[in-house]
Amino acid sequence: MTVTRRVFLKSTGLAVASLGTLTAMPKFLLRASTLNESADAGATAQRKILIAIFQRGAADGLNIVVPFGERNYYQMRPTIAIPEPRSGDSTTAIDLDGFFGLHPSLASFKPLYDAGHLAVIHGAGSPDNTRSHFDAQDFMESATPGVKSTPDGWLNRILQTQPAPQSTPFRGIALSPQMPRSLYGPSPAIAITNLNDFGIRAGRFSGQMTEAFEMLYGNTSTDKVRSTGAESFEAVEFLKKMNPQQFQPENGATYPNGPFGNALKQVAQLIKANVGLEVAFTDIGGWDHHAGEGNTQGQLANRLKDFSDGLVALYADLGNRMEDVVVLTMSEFGRTARENGNRGTDHGHANCLFALGGPVRGGKVYGHWPSLRNENLYEGRDLALTTDFRDVFGEVVDKHLGCKNLARVFPGFKSSPSNFRNFIRS
Repeated sequence: MTVTRRVFLKSTGLAVASLGTLTAMPKFLLRASTLNESADAGATAQRKILIAIFQRGAADGLNIVVPFGERNYYQMRPTIAIPEPRSGDSTTAIDLDGFFGLHPSLASFKPLYDAGHLAVIHGAGSPDNTRSHFDAQDFMESATPGVKSTPDGWLNRILQTQPAPQSTPFRGIALSPQMPRSLYGPSPAIAITNLNDFGIRAGRFSGQMTEAFEMLYGNTSTDKVRSTGAESFEAVEFLKKMNPQQFQPENGATYPNGPFGNALKQVAQLIKANVGLEVAFTDIGGWDHHAGEGNTQGQLANRLKDFSDGLVALYADLGNRMEDVVVLTMSEFGRTARENGNRGTDHGHANCLFALGGPVRGGKVYGHWPSLRNENLYEGRDLALTTDFRDVFGEVVDKHLGCKNLARVFPGFKSSPSNFRNFIRS
């Protein structure tokens, strides 16, 4: 099998934990060290970080952030609706503002909401009407709804529009087996499956494959490619000296067992390692509940417990570092307003997103609520869209990351601060 340099750069898994003592520090870490020293000296601001979380499978936003103040919600969901809040009852919705409430499995979110660090944007999503998981995820990760030919993802375009001559190979990182669509593009990014297991994996041929790639890079006539390859393997050699198993979460943080909790734990490791991370991505599946969705208990409740406990652990673990971090969640589309005959929900339209972090103006549900009256439903069945997801993404890109070239990050879309919901502090 022929493996190109591009495939190698896009698929090699690298890993970082805490910094140890080396006889010679790799060039990419010397650059990161220089940046950190400048920041410590007050010459530059702390690096801002965006963590994007994709809930794959189309999460049911109406049972996640519950419009308990609207009677139509209960009429449309006779068996799976979340009961109205009742004082002292942990099996009902958790009141946020007298109209919206959190699913009880999101109880760990409430303190963050009350502290003003967690915000909800409801009625948000893609204007495209597809109900295909594959297409909707592609459109959201490329940030070009209805256009399948977009060559790169919105997170990669952020890196493209933010030149960083002193950057490291770890600007963009995905905690996933493969490079996600949102990070694909010309700006270098790395996919990491596990900090304890990285490198070229080819069974008993792994050593030979590594040597072959080193020769491939060493023999190239292009200085830039040779340098990139050399630094990639230099990074691998450095990372081999790390011991991620020694990492201990701080501030009493306890990550849930499983892929999602482990991914978030590794994001925290990378941030604490100060290796130049700017954009991180991971995902959590299991949201496609056509049957037996449940209400306060069941499939959705279990997913939400894992989801919220993981994010709360990340928030606690990072401590003061969260002042420079925004976590943004998303799902390809929502679910139908009415439950189906299998006590589940089918593919819908608008949804809710969460924003978490120090820069977030939390403690509020943002967006215009379209109501669930029959005449207001999208195509007579779904929550209508009132906030384009690109305006949500754009506000984070603009206000948090400081990238003003929104036309480049969101091609074909007129993203403007006038459309922002102002959930990010200026």
